Amino acid sequence: MKTLLFTHASGLEHEMGPGHPERPDRLRAIERELEAETFQYLTRLDAPRAAATALLRVHPESYLAALEEAQPREAYAALDSDTVMCPKTLEAIWRAAGGAVAAVDEVMRGEADTAFVATRPPGHHAGVRNPMGFCFVNNVAIAARHAQAAHGAERVAIVDFDVHHGNGTQDIFWADGSVMFCSTHQAPFYPGTGGPNETGEHDTIVNAPLRAGAAGDAFQEALVDRILPRLRDFGPDLILISAGFDAHERDPLGGLRFNAQDFSEATKRLMDVADRKCGGRVVSLLEGGYDLEGLGTSVAAHVKALMGA
Repeated sequence: MKTLLFTHASGLEHEMGPGHPERPDRLRAIERELEAETFQYLTRLDAPRAAATALLRVHPESYLAALEEAQPREAYAALDSDTVMCPKTLEAIWRAAGGAVAAVDEVMRGEADTAFVATRPPGHHAGVRNPMGFCFVNNVAIAARHAQAAHGAERVAIVDFDVHHGNGTQDIFWADGSVMFCSTHQAPFYPGTGGPNETGEHDTIVNAPLRAGAAGDAFQEALVDRILPRLRDFGPDLILISAGFDAHERDPLGGLRFNAQDFSEATKRLMDVADRKCGGRVVSLLEGGYDLEGLGTSVAAHVKALMGA
């Protein structure tokens, strides 16, 4: 299998202030793990800058202009209590979205089987017109809309296993029957959404919340019983993963008890659906994960699974 890794140095320059958990060292931890011999055949590419048209499929021009105006020339500018810009943030935003779009292009064209986009800032809390929870634009939503607009995908599935519910993604696709959004996440927990009764206007929202303290067996059960059957019935042309690793047992921001092997097993299960339903096409985008050791080992296990190793 050919697997691509998209990343960009701009992700190391986006800072949100001393002590902030969503920090450049997250990418450095991933880079260290992916230097292992296991990943010598991983094709590594720079994430390009996204075209404005890609972002405008999800976010209005007025919101993108407001982000440009908000970026400070020095120091920091807080957009909410935990989402902060520095003078380098916009470039990282555009590269993160660009990596998502480029990964979709390569996989939908058959140039690669799978791809992982290791960029920051993350995106799944961002709404159409608002930043939230470390996120500015919704990268996975941008990727889904690009797959539809540029490659004719009729149905796109998004699976989010971050410890926090992807409320922004759910809101964006709430009334859209062509995109299925499935999520495992801790609940009750930030941001307070993601109940099993939240199913969308076309019954294409699938939430499988987990109680604090749940371990990998509960995660796999949620996938096997709640999410995978719905994915298979939906029959997507592409599977996108909002790959958050803050459900790891070491993570300081979450209360779940997953380990790296749990993320590997989940990835393999999703790839099995992709093999059966959409020619194996899977694009995964980095979301959360704030313990550096837990993040690094979990990403390595996830990418190894994407490689079919």
